[in-house]
Amino acid sequence: MSTPSRADCGDGAGIALTDGTIHHQDIRRALGMPRTIPEERLVPVLDFSLGAPTLPSKSNRRGLKLAATDVDWSTGDGPEVCGTGEALLMAVAGRPAALGELEGEGLATLHSRVEGR
Repeated sequence: MSTPSRADCGDGAGIALTDGTIHHQDIRRALGMPRTIPEERLVPVLDFSLGAPTLPSKSNRRGLKLAATDVDWSTGDGPEVCGTGEALLMAVAGRPAALGELEGEGLATLHSRVEGR
């Protein structure tokens, strides 16, 4: 079985990969079993999540620059929020538990959006 890539992530595949990745990390985080998501999976999920209609990512990241510290990925303009790609993914997807793993001048804005839901 091949690893999904950006080119593979049409709407259906993108939704499945993104949903599966986020829920997988929800479970791992709750059980205290961290896992590093391979970059070739994480980057397409980060990209897709920002426009996914079922996630609050688009509104959560509005006006912010997100910058991953562990993979080559960033997006947006404005006050920066930095952290691992996984923590950024989880936070913009509305998971408050990941906020403590992030930093930057835009963190207060992201925090208020995620916690305000």
